[in-house]
Amino acid sequence: MGSLSLLLAFLTDRILGDPRQLPHPVVGMGWMISRMEQVLRPRAEKWSHKGWVRLLGCLLPLIVVGSVYLISTLLLVGVEAVSRWGAFLLEIWLISTTIATRGLADAALSIFRWLREGDLMQARKELSMVVGRDTEQLDQPEVVRGTVETVAENIVDAVTSPLFFAALGGAPLALAYRAVNTLDSMVGYRDERYLHLGWASARLDDLANWIPARLTVPIMLLAFGWTGYKPGRGWRICRRDAAKHPSPNSGIAESLMAGGLGIQLGGVNRYRGQISRRALLGDPLVEKQAEHIEASVRVLLVTGWLAALLAAATGYVLNGLY
Repeated sequence: MGSLSLLLAFLTDRILGDPRQLPHPVVGMGWMISRMEQVLRPRAEKWSHKGWVRLLGCLLPLIVVGSVYLISTLLLVGVEAVSRWGAFLLEIWLISTTIATRGLADAALSIFRWLREGDLMQARKELSMVVGRDTEQLDQPEVVRGTVETVAENIVDAVTSPLFFAALGGAPLALAYRAVNTLDSMVGYRDERYLHLGWASARLDDLANWIPARLTVPIMLLAFGWTGYKPGRGWRICRRDAAKHPSPNSGIAESLMAGGLGIQLGGVNRYRGQISRRALLGDPLVEKQAEHIEASVRVLLVTGWLAALLAAATGYVLNGLY
């Protein structure tokens, strides 16, 4: 039932997204990470050597990711002892919580609609809910850039990576990946507070996404062809520009999206007033318009379906082998 549960999990996310009335595992992960940081922070502040602080920071992914994997495995085993169908349904729901196709598409399309209606202020506000950069002073092309970059980056983080790990190890491994990703989003910063304590979490996220990000390339290229965009140009820009991005994985999806849509991503971002300069990805063949957000969502959705089918097929083969 592994392949079927994976496809049904993807379909569940596409239909329901993340209903607020249901508990979400990421909330529990966030609580666990916050509690762990409260325990480790005083000790980290007493140590001046970065090596020791980084070693201390290794406890974050070790305990959080290990606990998530163990708890989810025991939960599924316990439910299966009572009802195989109950475990099957639980597996579907747990995997669906690691995927965010619906939520990502809805957030991007909400920004698109506000821009189309001419309400730049509301579009900025909506963007601020899904990015860490300052959005108050962004003009329309920069709002479009921020939205398209977020969609592209999360094609890996919220779609292809969780599907990849679900195919390899079901809900427990997919949830463990989500714990890694949540750790990176909470403590994987390069500022003074987290540079060393969050180092292990950030590096583990890079490692976890390394293979899925590269498997995403052919899937996105197929999605470009399916949706009428330019796979050849996407591939050329990816080869040329992906390595310019500070992330070894995000640059792949972002440069692909820039090339496929014929726009330029990257540039100057501001975080709490501090300027951060990102390398330019792609060529500015056309000016960034609100319609490019809608285009990026089309690519996201087709990529998601293709990745889900590929992951289900992979899971089927692996189940046959073992």
